[in-house]
This record gives sequence, C-alpha cells and structure tokens, in this order.
Amino acid sequence: MDIYQDSKFLSLEKVLDDESADAIGLPFLFLKAITNDFSESIGAGGFGEVYKGTIRNGMIAVKKLYDQSEILEENFQSEVGCHVEVKHKNIVRFLGYCSETQHVMASYKGKNVWADVRQRLLCFEYLSKGSLAKYLNDPSSECQWTVRYQIIKGICEGLGYLHQHNIIHMDLKPQNILLGDSMVPKIADFGLSRRFSENQSRTITEKIVGTLRYLAPELLSHRTITFKTDIYSLGVVIIEILMGRNECANVDMVLEFWANTSVTTEILPLLEQVKVCAEIGISCKDNNPRKRPAIQDIIRRLDEMDIPNSSVRSVAGTSSGGQLVDDMMMSMTISSALSQREQSAFGTFYQHHGLAKIAFKPMLISASLTPEETTPNVR
Repeated sequence: MDIYQDSKFLSLEKVLDDESADAIGLPFLFLKAITNDFSESIGAGGFGEVYKGTIRNGMIAVKKLYDQSEILEENFQSEVGCHVEVKHKNIVRFLGYCSETQHVMASYKGKNVWADVRQRLLCFEYLSKGSLAKYLNDPSSECQWTVRYQIIKGICEGLGYLHQHNIIHMDLKPQNILLGDSMVPKIADFGLSRRFSENQSRTITEKIVGTLRYLAPELLSHRTITFKTDIYSLGVVIIEILMGRNECANVDMVLEFWANTSVTTEILPLLEQVKVCAEIGISCKDNNPRKRPAIQDIIRRLDEMDIPNSSVRSVAGTSSGGQLVDDMMMSMTISSALSQREQSAFGTFYQHHGLAKIAFKPMLISASLTPEETTPNVR
C-alpha cells in the first residue's frame, strides 16, 4: 500500500505537528510499514520493545507490547488511559495507539492450530537524547550543574501534573525519563500507573511490580500505594542525578561531591540549589511516608531558588551543609584578592585536594605567590 497517501498517515503527521491534538487509533499494518517491519529497536523494557518509525515530518517512537505478558491488556489499557488524559511539557507526548487481534494459523506441538495474536502498540514523540539513565551512565556527559538542576525541576513539575490529575506513576526511574534536544526531561512509560478517584488517597495492591531500587518501603512491606510512593522513587532519582549511584547519608556529602567535581566561581552562586536538591532528595527517601514532602511543596521550594539575587549566604550556618558553604565562600574571598595567575593556581590546588580535605583558616593560607610558584603556600 502507498502509506504516504493513507489517511492514517496524514492524520499522524497532523498529530505530530499539533501539540494540542488528541491521540488517534492506528492499524497494525500501518505501524509495521512506518517502522520497516519493526527493524530498528531503540529500547526495551519489561513489557515491550520500542522501535523507531519514520514519517515525512519527523520520527516517532512505536512501543510494541509483548504478547506473552500475562498482564498485556491491563498494562495497555492503563497506559492508554493515563496518556489520553495528560498533556504537559514534562510528559512524553502520546500520538496514537493500536489494539488488534489477528486470527492466524500457527504450529503447536506438531499440529497446525488457529490462534489469536494480540497486537497492542503505542506511539509517542521521538526524543533524540534517549533516557536519563543513558545520560547519567555516559562518562562523556558533562557534569554541568545547571543542566542537572533543570532536569530535576522538570521531573518534579511533570510528576506534580500527574498527581494533580490523581495519577500515580508507580515506575519512576531514570530509564523512564526521556530527554529532548534541549535536555528537557519527559516522564514516560505509564504501564504500571494507577489512577485514583477524586477522594481516594491510597490502595492495596496484590502484585508488587517494578524495579526494587526505586520501590517505597511501605509498598514492599504492606503493599500500600499512595502518592508518597512516587515521592520515594523521586528521591532516589534526585540523588542519582546529584551523585550517580553513590550512597548519600547527608547534605554535606553532596556538597563535598560537587566541590570536588567542579569548584569554580560559577558553581558558588548555585550552591544553594545543590543544597536544596540534596535536602529534597534525602527527605523524599524517608522510610516514613508521612515525613516525605508533597510534590507541590517540592515544586514551591525549587521555584524559590529561581528568585533573582538569591543569596548563597542564606545557606551558610543555618542547617546541615552551612559550614561547608561558609568554607567555600571563604576560599573565594581569598581567591578574589589574587591576580588572575594566582587565582588559577589557587583553583588548581583547591580542586586537586578537595574541600573536605582543607581545614580552611585565614592564617593558614598565604596569598603571596612568586612568579615561579604554581600553587599557594600552605604552612
């Protein structure tokens, strides 16, 4: 068939161009054609594999659910049901779906029998950067705080939108967060999601499904699902964005990590953001769900970080991490009195030895360098 003249092809092009358009139903043979018989896989999960599809005005991602899954229909209906209700810049755009059952002849135990083959597929916008997991695991990815901070904010805003619509994602993890060309994060994969009624706040599940690292303790012990179930997963994701897979016991550990990673004049005005994100991540991972913050409180606190002229000084001496920020401010006060050459030498020394290893006291550091010296004198 000539798919370029097919009405479904034209409809899909329109949906891709119009962000306000609703998802449409698509036939299996059409999706098979635009993916070249599902020839280019771009990812896989527990419930299906994702293939790249091509149409005239761009690329799309086609998720083909595994037929052997015992919860195929439940998974499909849950994902479609949630996606058709949500449109947000931090949630992957849902373009279309396919639900067909083909009656085919198949060989079974040496005999030809008639069998029903279920085809359940979903179509989404194609995001060229792949998953957040790929970004975090790529050694070549620059460890830029501003990028990571915007990713954290975007994830929180997307999750906040879902919770406003009474949707619990249930599978929030870096593999299910996709990145666009401008590194805008978009939450994806709603196969395990739950939608609560207007006044519902919790439910008990018979099955525990998901990735163990991101599952809330109360889900594992009592099979309880609440909005705070997502908040626990969010905390794990935030800490991974901050520190990779390193365990984080307190805020100081995060600040020291970033101090050793990128101590520059540019990072200091952003230390409050680092500190606040660390506090949010740690509080989200509290074993007691009642002590975890609500998503709107998290978003409100992050929004406060965007207020112009926010002072790094407000961090110092007020809570955990304050002394560390004080020490960094002291180091930059000393550095500001040096020449450009001396600042460079001071920065090299400071980076190599790490903030945690330098007990900063004003009388211990000499700001006097001779032309031959390449590091400050430490007595």
